[in-house]
Amino acid sequence: MMDKHDVQQGIVDSGVTAVLRGIDEDDIVPVAEAVHAGGVRALEVTADAKRCSEMIAAVDRALDGTDAIVGAGTVMDAAAARNVIEAGAEFVLAPNLDTDVIDVCNREQVLAVPGVMTPTEAAAAMEAGADLLKMFPASTVGPGHIGALQGPLGDVPVMPTGGVDTDNVADYFEAGAVAVGAGSALVDYDAVEREDWDGVRESAAEFVAAVEDARA
Repeated sequence: MMDKHDVQQGIVDSGVTAVLRGIDEDDIVPVAEAVHAGGVRALEVTADAKRCSEMIAAVDRALDGTDAIVGAGTVMDAAAARNVIEAGAEFVLAPNLDTDVIDVCNREQVLAVPGVMTPTEAAAAMEAGADLLKMFPASTVGPGHIGALQGPLGDVPVMPTGGVDTDNVADYFEAGAVAVGAGSALVDYDAVEREDWDGVRESAAEFVAAVEDARA
């Protein structure tokens, strides 16, 4: 397993984490492989899947030996955090702020990315030992909210997720995002349904290209 500081740097350097939500267990590996082939390095398997731990372990095995970083999202409590870390998750994201989840991550030296919206939540998350802040849902407040968080708190690392797409991703980076998270804007679920793995790869590559253009 990578050092958590290397994991964080890898996410920031690549600029985007793919949110793999609602994907059948039989499809998770080919989807992950296609998304990674499209240029996405960080892959988030959401913990609301029935067999999330098995899916994380399967993706981890399939992409072993590559530069992929495999983690878990929608991790709502400490027990879930322990389960996904045991399965091999190298980062843990949540839509909410739960300091117990951060504590588990810190004990296991795994990157902690809690969900925040307000300056109070952002400050509490950083004080608890969070590594990145997931601004969620980003579409509710828009890119300008990054500055609203960083203004009173300093240069805190913000990763907006929820409503980020190829049309607005440049606005989020211009506003100060260190990376973004994307689900349906990056993963072509119609292609997944058809088992069109080339289509999945192409959709991911389009989003990666938009990120690269935004940061150029």
